Amino acid sequence: MATHAYDFQPSAAFIEPIRRSELSDHLLDLETMLFDPSVRRDINTVADLLTDDFREFGSSGRVYTKLDILAELSTEQPAMITLSDFTCDLVSPTVALVTYKSFATLDSRSGSQALRSSLWVLKPGDTRYGIGPREGTWQMQFHQGTRI
Repeated sequence: MATHAYDFQPSAAFIEPIRRSELSDHLLDLETMLFDPSVRRDINTVADLLTDDFREFGSSGRVYTKLDILAELSTEQPAMITLSDFTCDLVSPTVALVTYKSFATLDSRSGSQALRSSLWVLKPGDTRYGIGPREGTWQMQFHQGTRI
């Protein structure tokens, strides 16, 4: 059987230490962490979770860079954000795509829903946001929100 570049089969060395469900749980924790108002106000933590070349296509239609996000978060009015329908797909041994639906509430009378996707990449080195000692740091490289 022919093997093509798009027929990705993760190596046993990758699957063994990190089960897909463990990675999914870990990235769900990181996504949820980014909803927490105390984390969103901590510029250093948010900066650690985003790659330097991070980009976001916001649900407003605006395009953000990492620096834009860090500036916006310092003045944002905190919202209560919940998510549902979370999925995590391994694109390669060092790239994962997560998708979910979010619901944001600014006060008890208003809310908005969005379909969201994030591309997470595994960077070697610091294991602060990694799963195990052989891992590096999972950082978000891209995010998109589409209002529904």
